[in-house]
Amino acid sequence: MTDVAAARDKRWIALILLCSAQFVVVLDASIVNVALPTIGEALKFTESSLPWVVNAYVLTFGGFLLLGGRLADLLGRRRVFMFGLVLFALASLAGGLAGNSGQLIAARAVQGLGRRSSRPLPSRSSPPPSRTAPSATKRWASGARSPAPGAPPASSSAASSPNTSAGNGCSG
Repeated sequence: MTDVAAARDKRWIALILLCSAQFVVVLDASIVNVALPTIGEALKFTESSLPWVVNAYVLTFGGFLLLGGRLADLLGRRRVFMFGLVLFALASLAGGLAGNSGQLIAARAVQGLGRRSSRPLPSRSSPPPSRTAPSATKRWASGARSPAPGAPPASSSAASSPNTSAGNGCSG
């Protein structure tokens, strides 16, 4: 096998791993949102504490955006990505074995941190991406930053037209 063929195979393996990780995270979010009523009953959540199952995840994910990028710069994207996947998997196991609401909320917070680490975006100090980056990886990266499933697509003509209902919402 030539060096070019070996490099191409490694890129496809990396792309498959990235897509699989993204799928697992989206699946996890969907399952938790659908199962919230059952989770609330099983772990005796109060009406006001049940949203924290989702909020703990979202807050730690968003709160560590800058730190995750900086860690990726310092330690390497691959190392931070693998750490994030392992942390997410262990937190998922802990959440599945949680015996009370506090344990589940703590596990969801660690899941958010693991998710943040499994998607290390570079900070501003990173060099720009190379022109030779594989187009499949570029496509994955652009798709991973797209709106959530079910969100209306952003259209440049609709967003810039003030006379449509999909515009900026300021027109009547």
